[in-house]
Order: sequence, then C-alpha cells, then structure tokens
Amino acid sequence: MTDTLSAPSSTPLNDAALPQLAERLQVPGYDRSALTPAVVHVSVGGFTRAHQLVYFDELARRGETGWGVVGVGLHTSAMRDALAPQDHLFTVVERDADEQSARVVGSMVDYVFAPDAPERVLDLLADERTRLVTMTLTGSTYAIDPQTGEFQPDEETRGDLEHPDRPQSVFGYLVEGLDRRRRAGLPPFTVLSCDNMQSNGSAARTAVLGYARLRDEVLARWIADQVSFPSSMVDRITPSTSPEQRAEIADTFGVDDSWPVLTESFTQWVVEDSFCNGRPALETVGVRFVEDVADHELVKTRLLNAGHVVLGCLGQLAGVGTTDEAITDPVLAGFVHGLMGEVLPLLPEPAGVDLAEYRETLLRRFANPAISDPLSRLSRRGSQKMTEFVLPSLHQARAEGLPNELLTLAVAGWIRFLEGTDETGRPLEVQDARRERLQGLVRQGGTDPRPLLAERELFGDLSDDEDFAARLQADLEQLASDGVRATLAARLAGSDDAAPLDQAQPA
Repeated sequence: MTDTLSAPSSTPLNDAALPQLAERLQVPGYDRSALTPAVVHVSVGGFTRAHQLVYFDELARRGETGWGVVGVGLHTSAMRDALAPQDHLFTVVERDADEQSARVVGSMVDYVFAPDAPERVLDLLADERTRLVTMTLTGSTYAIDPQTGEFQPDEETRGDLEHPDRPQSVFGYLVEGLDRRRRAGLPPFTVLSCDNMQSNGSAARTAVLGYARLRDEVLARWIADQVSFPSSMVDRITPSTSPEQRAEIADTFGVDDSWPVLTESFTQWVVEDSFCNGRPALETVGVRFVEDVADHELVKTRLLNAGHVVLGCLGQLAGVGTTDEAITDPVLAGFVHGLMGEVLPLLPEPAGVDLAEYRETLLRRFANPAISDPLSRLSRRGSQKMTEFVLPSLHQARAEGLPNELLTLAVAGWIRFLEGTDETGRPLEVQDARRERLQGLVRQGGTDPRPLLAERELFGDLSDDEDFAARLQADLEQLASDGVRATLAARLAGSDDAAPLDQAQPA
C-alpha cells in the first residue's frame, strides 16, 4: 500500500479525525479507551478485519466494551506498519452490485508483531484479561498428518521445544501462554479457530495438545482438561484491496486509510457454544451459537469453497480473470451450478438452511461485480483445497453410487491447470506448496492421470480406482482436444441438474 494514490481532499484516519469523518461514513460512537483487551487474534488479514472485527465492533457499538481485540502478527510487519499510525482503525467498505456503504471499525485496540516483541505477546496471552484467542491461519499451519491425524511438528515448532520461553510458532506461543497462566493459577483462555476447514476446533485442539505433549505431559493434561476449542464456520467473500481501490475509497468517502477492506454485504458466523472462560454475547449481533457446527461447515466448504477453487482453475484455463467475469460466462456458470447439484444430495440440511436456495445465493454472490475476486487468488493452494473441499464429495458420491461426472471433470480441470498454461499457451501462476512435485507428475503422465493419482496422500482410495482413472483420463483427453468451454458444454448437455446454458447466469 502506498500514499501516492490518496485523494487530495481525504482525511488521514486516526482517533482525532473521527468527529470529522462522522459526516461521511459510520465511525465508532463508543469510547475506544474503555475497551477491555480480552481477545487476542493471531494473524490479522483482510478477512479478519471484514468479519470477526466487524462483529466485535458492532458489539461495542451496542455498549458491550468488554471484548476489545489485540492483533498479533507472526511473519510480516505490514499490518502493524499500516495500522499503527491510524490508531489501529481501518475502513470496511461493503459493496453490492448497485450500492455501497462504509464504516470505520474500532474494535482492535493494539497490534503486536511477535518477532519484534515476543515477550509482549506472551504477556498478552498470560494476562488475566485475555479470555479468548482467535486465529486465522492456513490449513497447513496445523501440521496434522492426513493419514494418522496426529500433529507433526515442523522445523519452527521443533525449535520452540528447545526454547519454549522464546517461541516462534503459533502453537509455541499458545502453549507457553497457557503454561504461564497455569503456573499463575489463572483460568485458561478459549482457543477459537476461524479457518476455512472442517472441524477447525478439533484441528486446533490436536495441534495445541500435540505440541504440548512433546513439551510437557502434565501441561498437556491440564490443557486437555481445562481449555475449550470450539469449532466455527465463517463466511464473507473478501478479495484483496488494490491501490486503485484504496484511492477510489479515499475519493468516495474522504478517508485516507493505508489499508481499507472491501467486502460483500453478506456475512455469516456460526460458532460451537463451548467456551471455558466466558464468551462475548455475539448472538446479539448476528452470530449463531450451536451445539455442533459440523453440518454448517460441511455445506459451506463443499459448496462455496469447492465452487471457488473449481471456478478458479477452469476460469483461468479459459482465459477469464475474475469471479464475476466467470459467472457471466454461461458455460462456466452452468458448470458450477451443475457441480453444486451433484454435491447437494451428499449434504445434510442444517436447521434454517434451504440448500437449493443457498446454491442460488452463492451464484449471485460470485457474480457480484463490486466484489470482483481474482481467480488467481482462488486457485492458490489448490492441492490443499481440492483435498479438503472437492475430493471428499467425489469419494462420497462414488461410494454411494451417485452422479459424479462433473466432480470428476472438476478434478481433471485442476490437473490441467497444474500444467501451468491456459488454452492459448499463456503462463498461469500455480501457487502451491506441492507445485514442483505435482507438476512433475502431471507432465510425466500427460493425459494419463495415473502418476498423479498414485499420490495417496491426496487421493486416498481413489488411487486404486481404475474406473475413476479411466474416466479422468477421458476428461483430460477431451480438455486437450476440445478445450474447456466445449468440454464443459458437452458434459452439461448430459447433466440432469445443470442449468440451461441460456439461463445459467444468476439474476
């Protein structure tokens, strides 16, 4: 982010400017100095600021000031450098196709970059006022072996075991903070994962306890007995903010924000009601507390997240750059609609959720031109996303003898994407931790997927399914000979659930 594109008439964002900015957009009407720093959020990004911090801001606007948030960064100081001069205020702009609104969010009271101030982070975690630690990591950060389900420490975490009082990893910090509370006779904090992964609470518990057991079995037993790890389901499409969009926000709303956030009006947060040290009354601002989040997260990950990664790969192959462009393409939109149709019979229907209506809502959200999400962002970490969001539906459909032709073609599209070029030969950026190995296997096999399918860590029992391999090979051959749109259109013509191509665009 730079200052060169700021509108000349915009007001720099900080506490002192709030009365002036109140004439142009919503600002915190509460006394920010009265906020109790009760929440620590690890890894603050655009999604956190558009989602969780908005909920806490809304809570404070309703008079509940007991749940201020302190952000913690582990690997980059960019967020600290952007927000510290702004008194940790930032702007959230909600955009739909025909309207937009903006608000300044004031629920984050401080931000600490851990490598520069590790003891300060530990002091925060050991502070009696801290009652909740939330986090938005990546699935791979949890370091859970997909075969055994056990925690597998990486090099950073193993280093923390040698110097537990000087941690570097997120789990090193959490466990050291909990240990300091235990030794001080203080109650623990709740650990709430807000990551896009199924059973994120269980993953957090496995990782924290796995690390703790390697360090101290007595401490691990205390954590197991005392600490809550509720699961949650989060949902709000939040693309990255470009410098041009930042300048546009400054020009429209008159606020000079170093790093504003753009998002949609839709937002959802479903949380397992299991907390060990009190919890915020977030139900008063739209959060849904439930006994079991599993059905909600399954619906969201198998439809929205799966739809995103499939659209990201196929759209880029066809030369499309953003979600809204992709969904205005009747073939791509029809394919995503049909793909979701194959998934719907595999899903539970949570109370209050109409799955058919949810599918149509997702397509409308994808089509929102005001929240144009780059497909290159959606295809990042494709191997992880396919394993978590797409392949489980394929496994289930094949096991239950249900239609899976479009799911199979989606996998073929991802494999074709791994080649690293679109249909015209232009290079595509494949951002994946396994890229070199996977691309090597794809190039070894060409249109034969079997070298890649041998990666059992990714494909599980599909590695042994010769019928699936043959069908996948046929899809790859058709993609190579006919191209993406022709292949999708041919497959849609034989699908019972795909929307007619002239009706596929969402209203």
